[in-house]
Amino acid sequence: MIIEQIYTGCLAQGAYYIQSNGEAAIIDPLREVSPYIERAYRNNAEIKYVLETHFHADFVSGHIDLAKKSGAKIVYGPNAKPDFDFYAAKDGEILKLGGAKIKVLHTPGHTMESTCFLVSDEQGKEIALFSGDTLFIGDVGRPDLAQKLFSELTSEMLAAYLFDSLRKKIMPLDDGIVVYPAHGAGSACGKNMSTETSDLLGNQKKTNYALREDMSQDEFVKAVTAGLMPPPAYFPENVMMNVHGYDSFDEVIKRGLQALDPGTFELVANQTGAVILDTRAPQVFAKGFIPNAINIGIDGSFAPWVGTLIPDIKQPILLIADEGKIQEVLTRLSRVGFDGTVGYLDGGFEAWENAGKETDRIGSVSAEELARMLKESQLAIIDVRKANEFLSEHVEGAINLPLDYINDNTGSLDKDKTYFVHCAGGYRSVIFNSIMRARGYHNLIDVSGGFTAIKQTGEIAVTAFMCRSTFA
Repeated sequence: MIIEQIYTGCLAQGAYYIQSNGEAAIIDPLREVSPYIERAYRNNAEIKYVLETHFHADFVSGHIDLAKKSGAKIVYGPNAKPDFDFYAAKDGEILKLGGAKIKVLHTPGHTMESTCFLVSDEQGKEIALFSGDTLFIGDVGRPDLAQKLFSELTSEMLAAYLFDSLRKKIMPLDDGIVVYPAHGAGSACGKNMSTETSDLLGNQKKTNYALREDMSQDEFVKAVTAGLMPPPAYFPENVMMNVHGYDSFDEVIKRGLQALDPGTFELVANQTGAVILDTRAPQVFAKGFIPNAINIGIDGSFAPWVGTLIPDIKQPILLIADEGKIQEVLTRLSRVGFDGTVGYLDGGFEAWENAGKETDRIGSVSAEELARMLKESQLAIIDVRKANEFLSEHVEGAINLPLDYINDNTGSLDKDKTYFVHCAGGYRSVIFNSIMRARGYHNLIDVSGGFTAIKQTGEIAVTAFMCRSTFA
């Protein structure tokens, strides 16, 4: 039997390939489905099932395209009512895959259709639990993402369902079963996920706070609903795409692969109101870019940041990328439902410069320069890290404006005042600066290397360190 985890770091997402005796199942596939089809072909296997653990909020699944291309059957658990052909599996139902068996465990709580898949090998031994967003390593799924579909349910009601699902369906299972979740650390679908992407269920019973045997339902509900930040704006839109369907991945890529010379690029930008999205490395971008372009570097958590920061999922987009990176950028955009790319700048930013077009740049200082300046005068410092990062340790007197909420909480800034902006290492601060510059804030200066570099100087006063576990 083959069980393969296909982990995508920028989304902190795990899809799975399972095979037994020439039949394969894919669990929670990403939008681009060719890799799954190619795996099955290489293994001389036929894809029989596309198993969906729930309607995903943080990415657009490849279930529809994969079913069309492979002939596989899309399977959901109870309560799922999508707008396409699928098989509605019953709680406790056994699906046969070659010589293996897959037991359907309906586990409502994260969402009402949430379902886990318990796999038994060819000898009948239960060996793996594909837990979706019901159970993570070190955490459980947040219970506030299904309210768009089930508006009568509160987070507390969903958390109560999740409590029952864990205790009645998952905790009674054998300790030796391997748990394979849909996400790991970095995903917004939970609060405290481990960097590990699988674990023995027995270890989770010992270490996962949500599986504590003597925990009451009230304690559980309070624990899993405490400290929930608003989900990224694109989450409900991704849910709807997963429920109602979407354009094929191939068509989305084809639309985006329109090479535009600088003149045409500029014309299209003016005619469509497209966001100019520059995906080069932040420090490269800062040295020169098209005016009003925003920077979200492809080498960071690109897709989640796009979904968080660009409010309209249907927004037309024009791309700037390093040579050979356009298809990768389009693929990552499609994973979070941003299918509106109308073209890219042929020849990249260099072509724009060579055409004599207007350019812009973001000023920057090193941490050492910042330290020298602070000795001479008081400076306004903006820290764009998450609130818990800021609370853990920050420059004394700094203002915390998390990048996540740039569309909500920057109204207090003075366009005539100079601010020095940093994050942890330099990725998020350039994003922040580029967005704010496009909004007319031209006195923002980036601190190269971020808080890491600031601490290393030993010359800039920072607050006493607090372990994040004391306030998370």
